[in-house]
Amino acid sequence: MADRFWNVPNVLTISRVPLTIVLCVFIEFRLWLAALVTFVVASMTDWIDGWWARKFNQTSTFGRVFDPLTDKILLGSAFIFLVAVPESAMHAWMAAVVIGRELLITGVRGYIESLGKKFGADWFGKLKTILQCVWLLAVLVFLTMRQHVPDSSLLGPIEMLHYGLLYAMIAATVLSGLQYCWKAAKLLK
Repeated sequence: MADRFWNVPNVLTISRVPLTIVLCVFIEFRLWLAALVTFVVASMTDWIDGWWARKFNQTSTFGRVFDPLTDKILLGSAFIFLVAVPESAMHAWMAAVVIGRELLITGVRGYIESLGKKFGADWFGKLKTILQCVWLLAVLVFLTMRQHVPDSSLLGPIEMLHYGLLYAMIAATVLSGLQYCWKAAKLLK
């Protein structure tokens, strides 16, 4: 049962791909509230699929590989689409750093694991992912409020929060990438 493909966790994991498309369409058309709701739903599927897989013993090789991949697709795609939104403060170089790091570490992980060595995520990689999600949530809240409640006194603090989170996320992305490369170099010696 643990390796059955069509189970709840795998369906939830796969659902993030169409949710990514919907999220990007909403970003493209500046439908911020809809984008925010879509991102929250996609994030919930990520939490629920892991919980469900552990609780009901439905872990699988597919889920282990594709769960983090669909997270990268969701976040990377949103970051690319937000480059065209000046108020997001996401610049092309930032999106390139995030996506480049994800591709590099995914490739390194695949190579090292093909040699029979373990190379799973560590706390710094998890912190990076949390910061990426929290920044995306913060910027979507900011853009939603800016569109629907432009005179809110919370707008300024939320804008500052999303700027701070953006740079913290970029720093964690770069530093965790360097840490993984160091860890890989040690394993390959």
